[in-house]
Order: sequence, then C-alpha cells, then structure tokens
Amino acid sequence: MKEYKLYINGEWIEADQEEKIEVINPATGEIVGTVPNAKEAETKKAIDAAYKAFEEWSILPANKRARYLNKLFQLMLENQKDIAETLTKEQGKPLKEAIGEVRYAASYVEWYAEEAKRNYGETIPAFRKNTKILVLRQPVGVVAAITPWNFPAAMITRKIAPALAAGCTVVLKPAEQTPLTAMKIIELIEKAGFPKGVVNIVTGDPVIIGKTIMEDNRVRKIAFTGSTEVGKILMKQSADTIKRVSLELGGHAPFIVFDDADLDKAVKGVFASKLLNCGQICMASNRFYVHEDVVGAFVEKLKDKLKRCKIGNGLEEDVTIGPLIDKNSFEKVSRHVQDAVEKGATIEAGGEGFHQGNNEDAGYFYAPTILSNVGENMCVMYEETFGPVIPIITFKTEEEVIKASNNTNYGLAAYVFTESLSRGLRVSEKLEYGIVGLNDGSPSEVQAPFGGWKESGIGREGGHHGMDAFLETKYLSIGL
Repeated sequence: MKEYKLYINGEWIEADQEEKIEVINPATGEIVGTVPNAKEAETKKAIDAAYKAFEEWSILPANKRARYLNKLFQLMLENQKDIAETLTKEQGKPLKEAIGEVRYAASYVEWYAEEAKRNYGETIPAFRKNTKILVLRQPVGVVAAITPWNFPAAMITRKIAPALAAGCTVVLKPAEQTPLTAMKIIELIEKAGFPKGVVNIVTGDPVIIGKTIMEDNRVRKIAFTGSTEVGKILMKQSADTIKRVSLELGGHAPFIVFDDADLDKAVKGVFASKLLNCGQICMASNRFYVHEDVVGAFVEKLKDKLKRCKIGNGLEEDVTIGPLIDKNSFEKVSRHVQDAVEKGATIEAGGEGFHQGNNEDAGYFYAPTILSNVGENMCVMYEETFGPVIPIITFKTEEEVIKASNNTNYGLAAYVFTESLSRGLRVSEKLEYGIVGLNDGSPSEVQAPFGGWKESGIGREGGHHGMDAFLETKYLSIGL
C-alpha cells in the first residue's frame, strides 16, 4: 500500500488537515493506497500554481510543448504494466483490459503532441483597402479536469493532453474511488520534466473542491466526464464566471440488430459495447432491439458466448468480467433485474450476483444477464443500468425501432447491425446520437470526435476537434 501526496507547483505536499482517503480494491475490499483529502485551501494553491505557470507555458513554442508530451507518451508505454496493475487494483477491470486502457490513454498524449504543432490561424480577405484580417487561436487559460472512476487513465489524458498541447495549464481532480492511477500518471509527468505548476492534482471532497474551482474566475475551462446530474450542476455553477464547459455525461445506448445482420458480428459487438468493464461504461449499450425474425438465433449465440466468460478478481488469469465498483452499483443492477422479472421478463442467462470478502462496501460481482420478453415499462429500458445486463426487446419495422431508440433524453452512442449499407447509413443519420457504431461495437478512437447530443453532453474530445475546447479565437484587424 502506498500513501500518496498532492502534487502542486512541482512538489509533493500533504493536505493541510492531513486527512486521508482510503482507496479500496472493489474485488477484495483491501485497502490498496491512500490519498490526501484536500479541501478549499489546497485547491486554491493548485489554481495559484496553474495560473502562475500559464504565463510561460502558453508562450512556449508548440514544438517544445510537443517534446514534453512525447516524453510522457514514451514513459507511459514503458510503465504500462505498472500503471495497469494499479488501475485493476483500484477499479477492478481485468488486467488485460487495464493494459489496453493505458495504451489507449497514451495514444491521446501522442496524438496531441502532434496536434500541438498544427494550431493554425487564418488570413481573411478584407473589404477595406489597406486592411488585413488575421484570426489567431490562443490558449484559454487554466483548465480544471474532473475525471470519473470507470476509465481512470484514459479520461485523464483525453482531457489534459489537448489542454497542454494548446498551451493551457491544468488542475486535475480524479474520482475519489480511483485516484491512484492518476497519481501514477502525475509521477510520469514529473519525470518527463514538465515545468512547475503546469499540471497539478488535488484529491478529496468533490463538493468542496468543485465549488472552489467553479467560484474562481482564473479557471477558464471545465472538462468533466461523469453523470448528467453532476454535469447540470456544473453548468449552473459555471454561469457566474462564464466558464467554458466540456461535458461528457451519461448515456442510454440502443443496440439495434436488423433481420439481415451478421449475428456473429452482432454478438461480438455486444461484448465490446456492453460487457467491457462489467458494463460500467457511459457509452455501453443498454437497450437491445432485435428484429423478431432473428431474436431466437441471436439469443442462442449470445448465451453460447457467455458460457466462456470468467468472473472474478481482475488480477487473476483468464478473468473476463471483474467486479462492480461498489455495493450501490450491485444493488442497482439487482434492482433492475428484479424489476424486469416482476414485470414479465424472462432470464435467459445469469440473473444473479454474489459478494465475497469481509468488506461490506466491496467484493460485489454480477453475472452477465440476458433478459427476454422485455417491455418499455421496465427500469432497464429507461434508466442507465451501468452493469452487465442485456435486456432484449423485439421490433418489426425500421421506423418503429428508430422512434424507440430516440425516445430518451440521452444521446451519446448508438449501435446498428445490418449488412445493408443503404439501411445502415439511413438509420445512422436518423439516430439522435453523437456516436454511431455501424457494425462496430467499439467506435471510440483517438483520432475521432467523442461526445453526445441532448443530455449526454456538450463539446467533443478526441481528434483535431478536441483542441477547439481549449483555444480562444481572436480576430485581429490591421490597418496598413
């Protein structure tokens, strides 16, 4: 077990009150590390450091900022197993998935090291003689990055890498359940030689830290991934200082299987979009609309594939399904399954979970569960489950399934399986979602814009689009 400190202005320091947060392994209930329980004073110190460092970092030539990011990228690859083991211990996902996440996280650092050098402006023809119009893009300022527990490595780099590439400085607030992965990345940032104050981390009470960040007008940008409920609070709080906000929020993704779909491909898509990280993914497929002519064959193929799943501690060999993050998550999944059964659903596979260990807050597992005969009145069809539950409802027509899929306030991701290119494109365009996986269960890529419509968020992360949120546009009119 390692006891971490805060990293502020290039130094590792204790919180003023020396209070600690214990980080628990969700598979075993064991304490795997501690971090300081920072509050207002420490958060202000981090903002002070970032604000002071911004003056020099923002004018550092882009190729030099890129060198720092490239060094961090190399260090993340060299230390990927160490980071991944920490990630599995505090978050629970199988080690193979954790290694994949660390590589994915590193790819954002590499990508934005390259994008740092491509922050192009414009020259626009003027309508007045002897006048030139220039458009410049300059860093927005201090950025607060607030990240979730389900992807504790990737959600950090997806935010701070473009911020740093743009010339912004950062105050990072990781989720209190999974701060150790963030600490590992910060250690590598220090090792890469980033100047003091460019990246700072505070761990602790999310309400106090969040309030301090939102009230400080020196913080010009908030990059947040988390629940829609918290995202709405941050939007309201941002109004007083007119902060920029990027919000990647909840989802309730439809997974549509047409009668001409390649069912093997669709089943593979279920595993990628639903069972990764035990279903604890914002873009996880939640509502499974399967054409009535193929539902029987689809369910049988899915049941057969589920037989090869192994549930357990993510550090154990061949485990494919890890634990749920805590007791509350387990109770929510159990409640959703029970509600569906009480309203007429049939359990085709799974349907139960278990608890192991002596810690009442951890050690909760739930078997991948298939539900058939599902109705729209069941909780699984209108609430985000965030667990390994696959509720299947049948449909007849294209129009019917599009209407049902769009009948939600969320709009992050959707999945469509059909061998008809015309149908696939037609349906994808009609779906009210920011991301559509057409015959693809894992459409998240570093070079593509990630984000949702409606109450699933504002802004895009990834690709060249991800730089926009961290840059201000300045119009310069020059009289000659």
